[in-house]
Amino acid sequence: MTPTAQPTHRAAAAALALPFRAAPVVATVTLLLTVVAGVAPAGGAWLTMLLVDELTAGTASTGRVVLLAVAGAAVGGLAIALLYVGGHLGEVLQQRVTLTVESALFHRVSTLPGMRHLEDPAFHDRLRLAERAAQDAPATISQFAQELIRSAVLLTSFTGALLVVWPPMVLLLAASVVTAVFARLATARRETATEETWVATDRRRLFYRALLTDVRAGKEIRLFGLGPLLHTRMVDSLRSTSRARLVVARRSTVVQSLLALLGAGVTGVGTVVVAVNVVHGGSSVGDLVLFLGAVAGVQTGLSGVVLQLGEASRALRLFGHYLDVLQTGDDLTTGTALPARLATIELRDVWFRYRDDGPWVLRGVDLTIPAGAAVGIVGVNGAGKSTLVKLLCRFHDPDRGTITWNGTDIRELDLAALRARISVAFQDFMTYDLSAAENVGLGWVDRIGDRPRIVAAARSAEIADKIEALPDGYDTMLSRTYGDEDHPGVVLSGGQWQRVALARCLMRAEAELLVLDEPTAGLDAEGEHRVHATLTRHAAGRTRLLVSHRMAALRAADLVVTLAGGRIVEQGSHDELMDADGEYARLFRLQAGGYQDARVATGDGEAT
Repeated sequence: MTPTAQPTHRAAAAALALPFRAAPVVATVTLLLTVVAGVAPAGGAWLTMLLVDELTAGTASTGRVVLLAVAGAAVGGLAIALLYVGGHLGEVLQQRVTLTVESALFHRVSTLPGMRHLEDPAFHDRLRLAERAAQDAPATISQFAQELIRSAVLLTSFTGALLVVWPPMVLLLAASVVTAVFARLATARRETATEETWVATDRRRLFYRALLTDVRAGKEIRLFGLGPLLHTRMVDSLRSTSRARLVVARRSTVVQSLLALLGAGVTGVGTVVVAVNVVHGGSSVGDLVLFLGAVAGVQTGLSGVVLQLGEASRALRLFGHYLDVLQTGDDLTTGTALPARLATIELRDVWFRYRDDGPWVLRGVDLTIPAGAAVGIVGVNGAGKSTLVKLLCRFHDPDRGTITWNGTDIRELDLAALRARISVAFQDFMTYDLSAAENVGLGWVDRIGDRPRIVAAARSAEIADKIEALPDGYDTMLSRTYGDEDHPGVVLSGGQWQRVALARCLMRAEAELLVLDEPTAGLDAEGEHRVHATLTRHAAGRTRLLVSHRMAALRAADLVVTLAGGRIVEQGSHDELMDADGEYARLFRLQAGGYQDARVATGDGEAT
């Protein structure tokens, strides 16, 4: 996938600013404690040196020895206490930052106006990396910044000691640190590249894992014996990503081991020089103790910084994906004009395809949907019916041509106001793991707590009796996954779910355009008849677009349109199209032929 275009310094600045935006007081206190924690070890080392020199001077004062011992213990205890307090504050800060970044990330995703980004696999890969970065990067970068500050204070404190005891040691440590920094940055780049390369495979692993626990997929998985196949693919995906990560980790281990040996060699050289100097009387035993403490403190601080430097570098590169998602441009623009009520909708020379290099799904569609009329759309699978619905809802814009609402291009209309005038029962409707009332009420989210309105919509969709008979009525959870012992969830049949989806559509009482995409596909003949009668009453005065494979459901439509190959090949009333003997008549006779039976009597009692 394409690497993030965010500059590293910009990502670093944004990540470091997050804690102070999420919890300014906690972040400031944590920073101050970090500075104090950096000074404490150096103070303890100086006190230890003074104590050793006092004890080895031959004229030790009991009071001074006690004072130095107590002071050293106090500083050590303070350092430990600050460590625990800082750890707790760091946890608080991490939780606040995680909440902030997760909220910002999915707010952006939820406010994308169209569907183009959500239908793009590359965007999902970026989103996966962004989600991982949102969870890990701010804490990692903040911890690195704190470690850097603490180590800087500690190094400043100890550098003086090294300069006093043996100045060349500072240069040796600096050389080893520079080597470690470059090596760790190179490792971090490899780790990040691995994450970016294998993110799609990892997403597939999560897909297979979700299928294995999905109640809706459970029936087919068990009937067709898909469990071993899905399990194997999940494990293979995990094995592939794990293998790639282990290769990078193995290289990192080798590099870190060599750097540790380099550090040990530098320490050994310095220790030998200072120890020999003590033997020859050039330094005191306290100087040696201070030197060893300083070297240990410097190496501990530097090793911590170097180790976190790699994590921070990797986190920064991933955090760039988070910033990319936040800055993802809208795939649709919104106008400012308000849509007219009960409008005539016109499509003029509409062309559309989902990718710039993909096939055309709609090719020069011209269609007028009169205000208040019922228009039927018929065609074989792939003819472009569902795409036409998406364009009317303005999930996408046409690549060519225009769609107008009472003469105004819908791109000039306020997007939220336009969609508020439309209600759709989608063929691929959602089954939410929520209560029955919420599953219906989501159709008009501003009235989701309006129980009378929810009940009325359920009655219109012929599902109210079934909901009222559930264990908790409208409060019953329509999911076995999220039910509990006291309030077990219930799973509806396919036809019952379709009526719930239809009720959701009918919740939006202000909608002037009703789009019904196969609204009765899962219903029996009696249920289909009742629903169509209800829709005729409920939709009186509204514009209706009926998409169905059941030709009989479209006979009463004011206008029937036949789509084929992305084009409108004919339109007219049912009788006109039957007389024309074209595609519509062919499909109607083909479907009607399945119902022909000599034993079916006509109205006058004669057999057909």
